[in-house]
Amino acid sequence: MRLSPDELIFWHYGALKLNGTIAFTWVLMLVLAGGSIIITRRLSTGLERSRWQNLLEIIVTGIEDQIADVGLRAPRTYMGFLGTLFLFIATATLGTIVPGFEPPTGSLSTTAALALCVLVVVPFYGISEQGIGAYLKSYAEPTIIMLPFNIISELSRTLALAVRLFGNMMSGTMILAILLTITPFLFPIAMSALGLLTGMVQAYIFSILAAVYIASATRTREPDQGPATPAPQ
Repeated sequence: MRLSPDELIFWHYGALKLNGTIAFTWVLMLVLAGGSIIITRRLSTGLERSRWQNLLEIIVTGIEDQIADVGLRAPRTYMGFLGTLFLFIATATLGTIVPGFEPPTGSLSTTAALALCVLVVVPFYGISEQGIGAYLKSYAEPTIIMLPFNIISELSRTLALAVRLFGNMMSGTMILAILLTITPFLFPIAMSALGLLTGMVQAYIFSILAAVYIASATRTREPDQGPATPAPQ
């Protein structure tokens, strides 16, 4: 029983290795890229639309609504990153129904890479929204004493993102593998359905947490207006 697709080696030459994590990640990216090209090749603005276009619009609208609910203004600005993040994790989960496919999110290297993407993108959007001076100043608020704690918080939440996703995906795979050896008929079907549900929930949680971190980094403080002046009688 493999604990991670890292242990599945397809090819190696000296120090170079092509393991399952790399192979399945590229397969997943090709499927997503190819699927988007096929679905968006003939989009229609009329009343008659294909089922694939309807499905695409439902997914895009749903992601956009969730981004807006988090509190981010102009949700389409963040759609490219957050939407891709969600679709990658969700598709990796759905890929488990394909025989022989192992989700790359079951590897700590993949989840760490996704968390590092969030770590890089959060200050990028924060600086774009507030400017580099205002963004860096937020690390020393409310006092300069909070500077090291805010930096540690940035790093620790990145680690938490990676470990949370890795732990949940790996645990589901391990439970399914154990049940396959004990009861190879009934329980694996139920656990596979539960694993799909858990993976979709993890994709949603990971994307929402990334959106919350971006919203926190891009918040702008409103200037103090002072006490309100009473209206003349």
